[in-house]
Amino acid sequence: MSQETFHLCRAEDAPPLAVLGTGVRFVGPAALVGGAWSLMHVTVPAGGGPPPHRHAWGEAYYVTAGALRFTLDAGVVDVGPGDFLYVPPDALHGFVGTSEVPAQVLIFDAPAQAEGFFHAVHAGGDRALGPSEVVAIGATHGIHFAPPAR
Repeated sequence: MSQETFHLCRAEDAPPLAVLGTGVRFVGPAALVGGAWSLMHVTVPAGGGPPPHRHAWGEAYYVTAGALRFTLDAGVVDVGPGDFLYVPPDALHGFVGTSEVPAQVLIFDAPAQAEGFFHAVHAGGDRALGPSEVVAIGATHGIHFAPPAR
């Protein structure tokens, strides 16, 4: 097998991004594999995480530490260390950190579509983006947030 088929992304190649109350690092960025997939390492403090949303690609979640509460089309589910959750394309989903220690989760998305959204929201820098700005950026990247519950 040719050495060109192997890809390595070192920790220093995956700068941290601050997005929706979480810390995100693309430890397997889409560019490594021509956009076929990406792998994120996400740190989720208590109360942090994305509101319910939909997109056309599937995502897989593997929790390595802490706990998360997912809101899904099918209801609510709590996940913790060692738990794996697959969310199919177009399914409503969101999560929030629920443990005292920040949750650590690996998120695999295929095909890789989310990376542009995370970089665009992070580009807001120290300025907190308003909900309408995040919703607009999401729509540009194929992420559609559900209206807030009343």
